[in-house]
Amino acid sequence: MQIVSKVLSTVFHPMLIPTLGLFLIFNMGGHFTYLPIDHQRVVYLIVFLSTCVLPLTLMPLFMLLGVIKTVYMKERRERIIPTVFTGFFYLLGFFLLNRIPVVPSFIKGFMLATIIAISIALAITFFWKISMHMIGIGGLTGAILALSLRFGIDAWMIFTVVLLISGLLGSSRLFLNAHTPAQVHTGYLLGTVVVFFGVLL
Repeated sequence: MQIVSKVLSTVFHPMLIPTLGLFLIFNMGGHFTYLPIDHQRVVYLIVFLSTCVLPLTLMPLFMLLGVIKTVYMKERRERIIPTVFTGFFYLLGFFLLNRIPVVPSFIKGFMLATIIAISIALAITFFWKISMHMIGIGGLTGAILALSLRFGIDAWMIFTVVLLISGLLGSSRLFLNAHTPAQVHTGYLLGTVVVFFGVLL
């Protein structure tokens, strides 16, 4: 069970969720599915670099400087500086997406809402350890639900799968003693609500 929990925590890491979200969005069957493949690749590249690759490149430096002890950042205080830089890289990705006219507005909304969720999580992290994993998967849940309602897309199968993954991921974080139930539930609620309204509006 511990191995399964670690695998789930790695596969559905917050840094991978935006790219996974894009994949689901581009395959939900809406009009945005027909965005030229070359443009989709550019969007994938920008999102993957800004939300995953760039934040990861700083981890060795943070460990060298003693900012974090391990990549798992088990202590609340360890998460503050990495979260600041992660938010900056997300903002950079959002800026680059805004420079591409053909990128649908709801994708930009998805990125902006994610930045807002990260900012709120950063503020919370100063005094409480909230689950970043659950903020990420909660954001994905909110995005799928918002797109389904906004464009009338039948995405209940995808939504159900994401809900199932959310439950498994939350259970994994609890099993690994990474968070308390309150930290897991609050993280999921925060991600879901912020991204839902960010994409819907």
